[in-house]
Amino acid sequence: IGKTNMHEIGLGVTGVNPHHGACRNPYDPARAPGGSSSGPAAAVAYGLCPLGVGAAGGGSIRIPASFCGVVGLKATFGRLSEHGAAPLCWSLAHVGPIAATAADAALGYLLMAGPDPRDPNSLHQPPPTLAGLDQLDLQGLKLGIYPPWFEHADAPVVAACRRMLDELVQAGAELHEIDLPDLDIARTVHLITIVSEMATAHLRHYAEHRRAYGHDTRLNLVLARRLAATDYDHAQRLRARIWCHFARALEQVELIVSPATGCTAPPIPADVLRTGESNLPLTTKIMRFAQPANLTGLPAISVPVGYDPDGLPIGLQLMARPWQEALLLRVARFTETRCRRQPPRVSCELLG
Repeated sequence: IGKTNMHEIGLGVTGVNPHHGACRNPYDPARAPGGSSSGPAAAVAYGLCPLGVGAAGGGSIRIPASFCGVVGLKATFGRLSEHGAAPLCWSLAHVGPIAATAADAALGYLLMAGPDPRDPNSLHQPPPTLAGLDQLDLQGLKLGIYPPWFEHADAPVVAACRRMLDELVQAGAELHEIDLPDLDIARTVHLITIVSEMATAHLRHYAEHRRAYGHDTRLNLVLARRLAATDYDHAQRLRARIWCHFARALEQVELIVSPATGCTAPPIPADVLRTGESNLPLTTKIMRFAQPANLTGLPAISVPVGYDPDGLPIGLQLMARPWQEALLLRVARFTETRCRRQPPRVSCELLG
Protein backbone atom coordinates (compact mmCIF):
# COMPACT_ATOMS: atom_id res chain seq x y z
CA ILE A 1 0.00 0.00 0.00
CA GLY A 2 3.00 2.31 0.10
CA LYS A 3 6.57 3.03 1.18
CA THR A 4 7.53 3.89 4.74
CA ASN A 5 10.26 5.89 6.42
CA MET A 6 13.48 4.20 7.58
CA HIS A 7 17.01 4.86 8.77
CA GLU A 8 19.02 6.59 6.05
CA ILE A 9 20.42 4.01 3.54
CA GLY A 10 19.86 1.36 6.21
CA LEU A 11 23.07 2.32 8.04
CA GLY A 12 21.65 2.44 11.57
CA VAL A 13 19.17 0.84 13.92
CA THR A 14 17.12 3.69 15.41
CA GLY A 15 14.97 4.95 12.52
CA VAL A 16 16.12 8.56 12.67
CA ASN A 17 16.26 10.06 9.17
CA PRO A 18 17.42 13.69 8.71
CA HIS A 19 15.60 13.98 5.36
CA HIS A 20 12.19 12.64 6.34
CA GLY A 21 12.17 12.96 10.12
CA ALA A 22 12.32 10.38 12.85
CA CYS A 23 10.14 7.31 12.52
CA ARG A 24 8.32 6.85 15.85
CA ASN A 25 7.46 3.86 17.99
CA PRO A 26 3.67 3.36 18.41
CA TYR A 27 4.23 2.17 21.99
CA ASP A 28 5.86 5.52 22.82
CA PRO A 29 6.30 8.15 20.09
CA ALA A 30 9.23 9.63 21.99
CA ARG A 31 11.16 6.40 21.42
CA ALA A 32 12.80 4.75 18.44
CA PRO A 33 11.04 2.01 16.50
CA GLY A 34 14.34 0.29 15.70
CA GLY A 35 15.81 -0.14 12.27
CA SER A 36 16.82 -0.06 9.74
CA SER A 37 13.40 -1.27 8.53
CA SER A 38 11.74 1.19 10.89
CA GLY A 39 8.61 2.15 8.97
CA PRO A 40 7.32 -1.36 8.16
CA ALA A 41 7.48 -2.43 11.82
CA ALA A 42 5.90 0.81 13.07
CA ALA A 43 3.14 0.63 10.44
CA VAL A 44 2.26 -2.96 11.36
CA ALA A 45 2.31 -2.21 15.09
CA TYR A 46 0.20 0.91 14.54
CA GLY A 47 -2.42 -1.11 12.67
CA LEU A 48 -2.07 0.34 9.18
CA CYS A 49 -1.46 -3.11 7.64
CA PRO A 50 -1.00 -6.72 8.77
CA LEU A 51 2.27 -7.20 6.89
CA GLY A 52 5.31 -5.17 5.92
CA VAL A 53 8.47 -6.01 3.99
CA GLY A 54 11.74 -5.32 5.75
CA ALA A 55 15.34 -5.49 4.55
CA ALA A 56 18.20 -6.60 6.77
CA GLY A 57 21.98 -6.59 6.68
CA GLY A 58 22.51 -6.89 10.43
CA GLY A 59 19.19 -7.36 12.18
CA SER A 60 17.12 -4.74 10.41
CA ILE A 61 14.02 -6.95 10.32
CA ARG A 62 14.20 -8.47 13.81
CA ILE A 63 15.31 -5.33 15.68
CA PRO A 64 12.35 -3.11 14.68
CA ALA A 65 10.00 -6.08 15.11
CA SER A 66 11.27 -6.49 18.67
CA PHE A 67 11.03 -2.78 19.52
CA CYS A 68 7.51 -2.50 18.06
CA GLY A 69 6.10 -5.72 19.49
CA VAL A 70 5.52 -7.57 16.22
CA VAL A 71 6.98 -10.62 14.44
CA GLY A 72 10.00 -10.32 12.15
CA LEU A 73 11.43 -13.21 10.09
CA LYS A 74 14.86 -13.25 8.43
CA ALA A 75 14.92 -16.40 6.35
CA THR A 76 17.95 -18.44 5.25
CA PHE A 77 20.28 -16.53 2.92
CA GLY A 78 18.96 -16.99 -0.61
CA ARG A 79 15.51 -18.25 0.45
CA LEU A 80 13.78 -14.98 -0.53
CA SER A 81 14.71 -13.24 -3.76
CA GLU A 82 16.66 -10.01 -3.48
CA HIS A 83 15.67 -8.91 -6.98
CA GLY A 84 14.63 -5.27 -6.89
CA ALA A 85 16.17 -4.56 -3.48
CA ALA A 86 18.82 -1.86 -3.17
CA PRO A 87 22.24 -3.61 -3.55
CA LEU A 88 23.71 -2.34 -0.29
CA CYS A 89 25.43 -5.33 1.34
CA TRP A 90 25.10 -8.28 -0.99
CA SER A 91 26.69 -11.00 1.16
CA LEU A 92 24.59 -10.15 4.24
CA ALA A 93 21.34 -8.89 2.76
CA HIS A 94 17.87 -10.32 3.21
CA VAL A 95 14.32 -9.17 2.67
CA GLY A 96 11.58 -10.62 4.80
CA PRO A 97 8.16 -10.23 6.39
CA ILE A 98 7.36 -8.09 9.42
CA ALA A 99 3.90 -9.06 10.60
CA ALA A 100 1.30 -8.57 13.28
CA THR A 101 1.18 -12.30 14.06
CA ALA A 102 3.18 -15.44 13.38
CA ALA A 103 0.40 -16.66 11.06
CA ASP A 104 0.63 -13.44 9.02
CA ALA A 105 4.42 -13.79 8.93
CA ALA A 106 4.00 -17.35 7.66
CA LEU A 107 1.69 -16.23 4.85
CA GLY A 108 4.09 -13.44 3.87
CA TYR A 109 7.03 -15.83 3.95
CA LEU A 110 5.30 -18.41 1.75
CA LEU A 111 4.37 -15.73 -0.80
CA MET A 112 7.93 -14.41 -0.94
CA ALA A 113 10.00 -17.60 -0.68
CA GLY A 114 11.26 -19.80 -3.48
CA PRO A 115 13.58 -19.70 -6.49
CA ASP A 116 13.67 -16.59 -8.65
CA PRO A 117 15.63 -16.73 -11.94
CA ARG A 118 16.42 -13.03 -11.48
CA ASP A 119 18.37 -13.79 -8.28
CA PRO A 120 20.98 -16.56 -8.71
CA ASN A 121 21.42 -16.87 -4.93
CA SER A 122 17.82 -18.07 -4.65
CA LEU A 123 18.01 -20.92 -7.16
CA HIS A 124 19.45 -23.77 -5.09
CA GLN A 125 17.03 -24.29 -2.23
CA PRO A 126 14.60 -26.96 -1.05
CA PRO A 127 10.90 -26.23 -1.60
CA PRO A 128 9.46 -23.75 0.94
CA THR A 129 6.97 -25.33 3.32
CA LEU A 130 4.83 -24.55 6.33
CA ALA A 131 4.58 -28.19 7.39
CA GLY A 132 3.80 -28.54 11.09
CA LEU A 133 2.86 -24.89 11.52
CA ASP A 134 -0.17 -25.77 13.65
CA GLN A 135 1.62 -28.39 15.72
CA LEU A 136 2.03 -26.70 19.11
CA ASP A 137 3.29 -29.78 20.94
CA LEU A 138 7.00 -29.06 21.52
CA GLN A 139 7.83 -32.46 23.03
CA GLY A 140 11.49 -33.28 22.45
CA LEU A 141 12.37 -30.01 20.70
CA LYS A 142 16.00 -29.22 21.60
CA LEU A 143 16.67 -25.60 22.52
CA GLY A 144 20.18 -24.25 22.92
CA ILE A 145 21.19 -21.42 25.22
CA TYR A 146 24.63 -19.89 25.74
CA PRO A 147 24.11 -18.27 29.16
CA PRO A 148 26.78 -15.50 28.99
CA TRP A 149 25.24 -14.31 25.72
CA PHE A 150 21.60 -14.80 26.73
CA GLU A 151 22.10 -12.77 29.91
CA HIS A 152 24.03 -9.94 28.24
CA ALA A 153 20.96 -7.68 28.09
CA ASP A 154 19.01 -5.35 30.37
CA ALA A 155 17.35 -7.11 33.31
CA PRO A 156 13.71 -6.73 32.11
CA VAL A 157 14.68 -8.16 28.71
CA VAL A 158 16.42 -11.17 30.23
CA ALA A 159 13.54 -11.76 32.66
CA ALA A 160 10.86 -11.75 29.93
CA CYS A 161 12.91 -14.04 27.69
CA ARG A 162 13.55 -16.39 30.62
CA ARG A 163 9.83 -16.59 31.34
CA MET A 164 9.11 -17.61 27.75
CA LEU A 165 11.96 -20.11 27.88
CA ASP A 166 10.27 -21.68 30.90
CA GLU A 167 6.99 -21.85 28.94
CA LEU A 168 8.75 -23.63 26.08
CA VAL A 169 10.25 -26.16 28.48
CA GLN A 170 6.91 -26.75 30.18
CA ALA A 171 5.45 -27.53 26.74
CA GLY A 172 7.97 -30.33 26.30
CA ALA A 173 11.03 -28.65 24.84
CA GLU A 174 14.46 -29.63 26.18
CA LEU A 175 16.95 -26.96 27.24
CA HIS A 176 20.64 -27.54 26.58
CA GLU A 177 23.60 -25.28 27.30
CA ILE A 178 25.81 -24.74 24.26
CA ASP A 179 29.05 -22.92 23.57
CA LEU A 180 29.34 -20.08 21.04
CA PRO A 181 32.96 -18.90 20.88
CA ASP A 182 34.19 -15.70 19.22
CA LEU A 183 31.01 -13.63 19.59
CA ASP A 184 33.07 -10.47 20.15
CA ILE A 185 35.05 -11.24 17.01
CA ALA A 186 31.78 -11.84 15.17
CA ARG A 187 30.67 -8.29 15.95
CA THR A 188 33.87 -6.86 14.44
CA VAL A 189 33.71 -9.18 11.44
CA HIS A 190 30.13 -8.14 10.76
CA LEU A 191 30.95 -4.44 11.10
CA ILE A 192 33.87 -4.63 8.66
CA THR A 193 31.83 -6.66 6.19
CA ILE A 194 28.70 -4.52 6.16
CA VAL A 195 30.33 -1.09 6.10
CA SER A 196 32.82 -2.17 3.42
CA GLU A 197 30.04 -3.45 1.17
CA MET A 198 27.86 -0.38 1.80
CA ALA A 199 30.75 1.99 1.08
CA THR A 200 31.32 0.14 -2.19
CA ALA A 201 27.62 0.28 -3.06
CA HIS A 202 27.67 4.05 -2.51
CA LEU A 203 30.85 4.90 -4.40
CA ARG A 204 29.08 6.90 -7.12
CA HIS A 205 26.46 8.43 -4.83
CA TYR A 206 29.12 9.42 -2.29
CA ALA A 207 31.23 11.09 -4.96
CA GLU A 208 28.29 13.07 -6.33
CA HIS A 209 26.21 13.75 -3.21
CA ARG A 210 28.57 13.45 -0.24
CA ARG A 211 27.23 16.54 1.52
CA ALA A 212 23.61 15.42 1.18
CA TYR A 213 24.02 12.51 3.59
CA GLY A 214 23.13 12.98 7.24
CA HIS A 215 26.00 13.57 9.66
CA ASP A 216 26.02 10.07 11.13
CA THR A 217 25.82 8.37 7.72
CA ARG A 218 28.64 10.53 6.36
CA LEU A 219 30.78 9.70 9.38
CA ASN A 220 30.17 5.97 8.99
CA LEU A 221 30.94 6.04 5.28
CA VAL A 222 34.15 8.03 5.87
CA LEU A 223 35.29 5.46 8.43
CA ALA A 224 34.32 2.60 6.13
CA ARG A 225 36.40 4.04 3.30
CA ARG A 226 39.44 3.90 5.60
CA LEU A 227 39.29 0.11 5.73
CA ALA A 228 41.69 -1.82 3.49
CA ALA A 229 41.08 -4.81 1.26
CA THR A 230 43.10 -6.88 3.74
CA ASP A 231 40.62 -5.96 6.51
CA TYR A 232 37.72 -7.27 4.43
CA ASP A 233 39.68 -10.40 3.46
CA HIS A 234 40.55 -11.23 7.08
CA ALA A 235 36.93 -10.64 8.07
CA GLN A 236 35.72 -13.22 5.55
CA ARG A 237 38.22 -15.81 6.77
CA LEU A 238 37.03 -15.29 10.35
CA ARG A 239 33.43 -15.31 9.14
CA ALA A 240 33.87 -18.92 8.02
CA ARG A 241 35.14 -19.85 11.48
CA ILE A 242 32.13 -18.20 13.15
CA TRP A 243 29.76 -20.07 10.82
CA CYS A 244 31.40 -23.32 11.96
CA HIS A 245 30.76 -22.42 15.63
CA PHE A 246 27.05 -21.96 14.98
CA ALA A 247 26.86 -25.03 12.74
CA ARG A 248 28.39 -27.16 15.48
CA ALA A 249 25.95 -25.78 18.04
CA LEU A 250 23.04 -26.57 15.72
CA GLU A 251 24.21 -30.17 15.45
CA GLN A 252 23.43 -30.48 19.17
CA VAL A 253 20.17 -28.50 19.23
CA GLU A 254 17.44 -27.47 16.79
CA LEU A 255 17.09 -23.85 17.88
CA ILE A 256 19.40 -21.30 19.49
CA VAL A 257 17.47 -19.01 21.83
CA SER A 258 18.41 -15.48 22.94
CA PRO A 259 16.89 -12.04 23.40
CA ALA A 260 16.28 -10.25 20.11
CA THR A 261 17.87 -7.00 21.38
CA GLY A 262 19.92 -6.02 24.41
CA CYS A 263 17.41 -3.34 25.47
CA THR A 264 13.97 -2.02 24.72
CA ALA A 265 13.32 1.00 22.48
CA PRO A 266 15.60 3.93 23.47
CA PRO A 267 14.47 7.57 23.56
CA ILE A 268 14.94 9.68 20.43
CA PRO A 269 17.32 12.56 21.35
CA ALA A 270 15.69 15.98 21.01
CA ASP A 271 18.39 17.42 18.73
CA VAL A 272 19.12 14.31 16.70
CA LEU A 273 17.70 15.59 13.39
CA ARG A 274 19.97 18.62 13.57
CA THR A 275 23.15 17.01 14.85
CA GLY A 276 22.82 13.36 13.90
CA GLU A 277 23.70 10.59 16.32
CA SER A 278 26.72 8.32 16.66
CA ASN A 279 26.22 6.22 19.77
CA LEU A 280 28.30 3.08 19.31
CA PRO A 281 27.65 1.58 22.78
CA LEU A 282 23.88 1.83 22.22
CA THR A 283 24.13 0.50 18.65
CA THR A 284 26.18 -2.47 19.88
CA LYS A 285 23.66 -3.18 22.63
CA ILE A 286 20.76 -3.09 20.18
CA MET A 287 22.48 -5.30 17.58
CA ARG A 288 24.23 -7.72 19.95
CA PHE A 289 22.01 -10.73 19.23
CA ALA A 290 21.01 -9.97 15.64
CA GLN A 291 24.34 -9.83 13.80
CA PRO A 292 25.30 -13.56 13.81
CA ALA A 293 22.25 -14.65 11.79
CA ASN A 294 23.13 -12.21 8.99
CA LEU A 295 26.81 -13.11 9.19
CA THR A 296 26.11 -16.86 8.92
CA GLY A 297 23.01 -16.68 6.72
CA LEU A 298 21.04 -18.77 9.21
CA PRO A 299 17.28 -18.16 9.57
CA ALA A 300 16.09 -16.27 12.64
CA ILE A 301 12.88 -14.77 13.97
CA SER A 302 11.92 -12.22 16.62
CA VAL A 303 8.68 -12.81 18.52
CA PRO A 304 7.04 -10.67 21.23
CA VAL A 305 7.36 -12.17 24.71
CA GLY A 306 6.49 -9.34 27.09
CA TYR A 307 6.99 -5.72 28.11
CA ASP A 308 9.37 -3.76 30.32
CA PRO A 309 8.15 -1.59 33.25
CA ASP A 310 7.54 1.29 30.81
CA GLY A 311 5.26 -0.86 28.66
CA LEU A 312 7.81 -1.22 25.85
CA PRO A 313 7.86 -4.52 23.91
CA ILE A 314 10.50 -7.21 24.39
CA GLY A 315 11.40 -9.73 21.69
CA LEU A 316 12.81 -13.24 21.86
CA GLN A 317 15.06 -14.46 19.04
CA LEU A 318 15.10 -18.01 17.70
CA MET A 319 17.79 -19.19 15.25
CA ALA A 320 17.54 -22.44 13.30
CA ARG A 321 19.41 -24.64 10.84
CA PRO A 322 19.33 -23.61 7.15
CA TRP A 323 15.89 -23.81 5.50
CA GLN A 324 14.08 -24.44 8.81
CA GLU A 325 11.80 -21.40 8.63
CA ALA A 326 8.73 -23.58 9.21
CA LEU A 327 10.10 -24.61 12.61
CA LEU A 328 10.75 -20.98 13.58
CA LEU A 329 7.20 -20.02 12.62
CA ARG A 330 5.77 -23.02 14.45
CA VAL A 331 7.49 -22.05 17.70
CA ALA A 332 6.54 -18.41 17.13
CA ARG A 333 2.90 -19.48 16.97
CA PHE A 334 3.34 -21.28 20.29
CA THR A 335 4.84 -18.21 21.98
CA GLU A 336 1.77 -16.21 20.95
CA THR A 337 -0.39 -18.53 23.03
CA ARG A 338 1.74 -17.72 26.08
CA CYS A 339 2.21 -13.95 25.70
CA ARG A 340 -0.66 -11.56 26.30
CA ARG A 341 -0.17 -8.75 23.82
CA GLN A 342 -0.78 -5.15 24.85
CA PRO A 343 -2.00 -2.57 22.31
CA PRO A 344 0.36 0.32 21.54
CA ARG A 345 -0.27 3.78 22.95
CA VAL A 346 -0.95 5.10 19.45
CA SER A 347 -2.91 2.87 17.10
CA CYS A 348 -5.70 2.58 14.58
CA GLU A 349 -7.99 -0.28 13.61
CA LEU A 350 -8.32 -0.02 9.86
CA LEU A 351 -8.70 -3.78 9.60
CA GLY A 352 -11.40 -4.06 12.27
